[in-house]
Amino acid sequence: MPNQDEILAELGLPGDIAVTGGGGGSTSSGINANDLGNDPTMEGLWAMKAMEHAEIYFNLLCAVDPRLLKLTPKDDLIYKEFRKEFPDFDVVKLDEEALKSPQAKEKWRPFCMSFEKEIEDYSFATLIRLDCSDEYSEANSIIVTRIQFFCIEIARNREGHNDSIRTKFKPRPRTKKTE
Repeated sequence: MPNQDEILAELGLPGDIAVTGGGGGSTSSGINANDLGNDPTMEGLWAMKAMEHAEIYFNLLCAVDPRLLKLTPKDDLIYKEFRKEFPDFDVVKLDEEALKSPQAKEKWRPFCMSFEKEIEDYSFATLIRLDCSDEYSEANSIIVTRIQFFCIEIARNREGHNDSIRTKFKPRPRTKKTE
C-alpha cells in the first residue's frame, strides 16, 4: 500500500505536507482533510488521476483481448460476489440511477464496504464508461468508486461486452506530463 508521501507525490504535492482527517487535528505544517472541503485544486488533481487511469485502461482494452485482462488479484472473488448480489445488473449500458439513486446507494454501500480490506483504494473515485461499446468522453463517463469500476469492468470483460473495442478503436499514445 503506498504511503502518504507516495500518494502526495502522485498528486504533485510535496511530501512534507501532513494530511489528517477524522479527528479534526493537524500538525503545524499539515493540512486537515476536513478543512479542504471541495477544494478545486484537490478536485482537479483527483480528476487528473482518474482521467489518467481511464486512458491507461482504455488503451489496454484497445490492445489486449479483454477476456484475458486481470484487473486485480481478486477478480474471481469480485465477479462472483458482484453477480451474486447484482445478478441482473446491466453492465452494457449503465443507468446512472442504478448506481447513484438513494435506493441504489443503500444496496451498493454495504457491498462496496465488504471489499474495504480486500481491495486497495476500493473507494477512490474512478471514471467508467456508461456505454461499453464506446470510448471515454464527457457524455459517456461518470464517476464511481474503484470497486464499482472493478465489478462492472470485470463483468464486461468476462461476459464479452468489451470485445468490440479492439476492432473499433486503436491505442492512443499517452501525453507526457510536464514537470
